[in-house]
Amino acid sequence: MNWNYNSLSAEVYQLDKAIGTSFGDVEYYAQRLQGINGKILEAGVGTGRILIPLLQQGLDVLGFDYSKQMLDYCQKNLASQQLAQDCVQQFSFTDFDYNDVFDAIIVPTGTILLLQHAQDFTEFLQRSYQHLADQGRLIFDIFFQHNFQVGHTTTRTFHTENNDLITLQITQSAIDYVQQTTTTHHRYEKWRDQQIIQSEFEIFSLHWYGIAELKQLLSQAGFSDIQFCSDYDPQQAPHNDSEIITVEAYKK
Repeated sequence: MNWNYNSLSAEVYQLDKAIGTSFGDVEYYAQRLQGINGKILEAGVGTGRILIPLLQQGLDVLGFDYSKQMLDYCQKNLASQQLAQDCVQQFSFTDFDYNDVFDAIIVPTGTILLLQHAQDFTEFLQRSYQHLADQGRLIFDIFFQHNFQVGHTTTRTFHTENNDLITLQITQSAIDYVQQTTTTHHRYEKWRDQQIIQSEFEIFSLHWYGIAELKQLLSQAGFSDIQFCSDYDPQQAPHNDSEIITVEAYKK
């Protein structure tokens, strides 16, 4: 996977989603992983928003991310919590390689949608299967962008610790129903004393998958006992208005 958070986008993520922030995902994954004594791998660990609470609950979690900028924040956040920084490494979803086997591999909060090509998604599933212990689980989230409107623009603002201002303009630019992708343009500008001192432009694309499609891809990769739930409720099946759909599949 070639997606990479750059310096301003990583800084905004750190400001916007601080360690301890949860959308229901931290509690859900902590509950699903409860009782695991072996190693757990988080793919797309970002700044450690989910990794760190799991470590603090005594779980043995490693993580990787493709973005060096994200990993820099993650290691700072680990250090601030007196946690070892060597639990995270730089890998992509298609080249991660560990000598360990894992009892669970997790990809929370829709990060897996950044895999825009079927070949990359298939490679990730195959690598995950190879890295799982027998009876190990792959757990990941997907979502559908129900309210995506081409041309719709919003602006957000963030204040840094040294009182710089970062503005983020988000424009929903394209939706491709054939390729199952959405494209959003992100324009970041950092201001100091009414002058722009840094700017970034980011093309942010997501690829969505259907339930039947996921079942087929997971089965082809060797997974079984494939389960789905909605909005972090294990008892609720996916439906058209689901905000988040969680997928859980086993290596047997």
